[in-house]
Amino acid sequence: MRRAIVLIVAPALLFLARPSQAPGQQTPPGPPQQIDAAKEKRLEWFRAAKYGLFIHWGLYSIPAGEWNGKRSLGLGEWVMFRSTVPVKEYEKLAPRFNPVKFNADEWVTLAKDAGMKYIVITSKHHDGFALWKSKASAYNIVDATPFKRDVLKELADACARQGLRLGFYYSQSQDWHEPNGAGNTWDFGPDEKKDYDQYLRGKAEPQVRELLTGYGPVALIWFDTPRMMTGDRPQRFANIVRTLQPNTLIDGRLGTEGDYKSTGDNVIPSNVSAEAWEVPATINHTWGFRKDDTDWKSAGQIAFKLVDIVSKGGNYLLNVGPTSEGVIPQASQDVLRTVGRWLQANGEAVYGAGATPFGEELGEASARGAHDVRGEPLVYPQTQWRVTTKPGKLYFTFFEEPRALFPLPLMRNAVKRAYRLADKAPVGVKTEKGRTLLDIERPIYDPMATVIVVEVDGDRVERTKTP
Repeated sequence: MRRAIVLIVAPALLFLARPSQAPGQQTPPGPPQQIDAAKEKRLEWFRAAKYGLFIHWGLYSIPAGEWNGKRSLGLGEWVMFRSTVPVKEYEKLAPRFNPVKFNADEWVTLAKDAGMKYIVITSKHHDGFALWKSKASAYNIVDATPFKRDVLKELADACARQGLRLGFYYSQSQDWHEPNGAGNTWDFGPDEKKDYDQYLRGKAEPQVRELLTGYGPVALIWFDTPRMMTGDRPQRFANIVRTLQPNTLIDGRLGTEGDYKSTGDNVIPSNVSAEAWEVPATINHTWGFRKDDTDWKSAGQIAFKLVDIVSKGGNYLLNVGPTSEGVIPQASQDVLRTVGRWLQANGEAVYGAGATPFGEELGEASARGAHDVRGEPLVYPQTQWRVTTKPGKLYFTFFEEPRALFPLPLMRNAVKRAYRLADKAPVGVKTEKGRTLLDIERPIYDPMATVIVVEVDGDRVERTKTP
């Protein structure tokens, strides 16, 4: 997929910086407050959804991490790049791509069973191969393979039937199949000598128009790796999106400011941000299918990451990589459905929930003042519990059993009652020396993650430093 950006974040949030505006880059017209209001309206569903399914699928699922019998280093979908496969050789995968076990309704049902609210699929990754019938390039699943079915159309129809939103990943910058696309220097020479705008205007921009006109409402366009996206190039894509589907979200990797921020791959910030943001993440170590990567995250790890991200104000976009037959690996399905069952009982603490009003539960800076290689203070994360919020309610999710009475963070709000979210069983509330304590039943109700709802006076928490 993309090379990961590693962040170690200070207590004061270090977040991905907004891309600087390139010379000649246009700014959308209109007063800032009008633009912001429209943006917030577009983001309403995104801020409520919190959890989505990423799908990386394409020709790279056939070699599955190998080329000519040799293990290809890195990510599964980067096999063409990592093994410097000539275009003419890589093209030979297309006649072999016949995913007869692909079933769009089964994929959408899995996302729903997992508790996910939207799906994003790689319509075209860096290898240049499209999963729909594109008029702009015959290098697509309908024209170049024996399968001859429009995967995006079937997935869009299945999402419409089952009530999920669908978005499209589209690699706008890198296209290793095209002589003038970025990235393929082994076939086509240095990028700086290419007619990059010929590629953009001849393939990338027309294909984005196709995605926005042939598949119903598009939740978002997930652009990636904005190499060579200088001048007015990113704004041209933004204008296409805003003109054809004004409500479609633009992610943070176009090369100009999008509707929300994309963190580095698998990078979870250490603190809260009020901006809309999303963590793209893998369930193992790769995005596209690799047959040698079966190191799946556990359901408990996924549940923690989800709640951790929501407690900081973000969304979790978790990936699966189907096989060349069109099958999502069963082990990853099992993990996703286990988390989905937990969400059936505890989803109130996730969907539409706000960030923690506290912060001490997230971690603390190094007491010795240690810094990372970038000069930022090291932060040691805490993983025992997290807090999400709704008006008048605090959701304390415990990933470890409290060893004694649990002291609530200091706040002026009076506690009205507490109960377990999963079964509504009451939880004892005590006051000792001015501190409010939860008397949580042991052993803890759900060892993976137990949510305790604390109802308080007032819609917003007011912090205090003294009992």
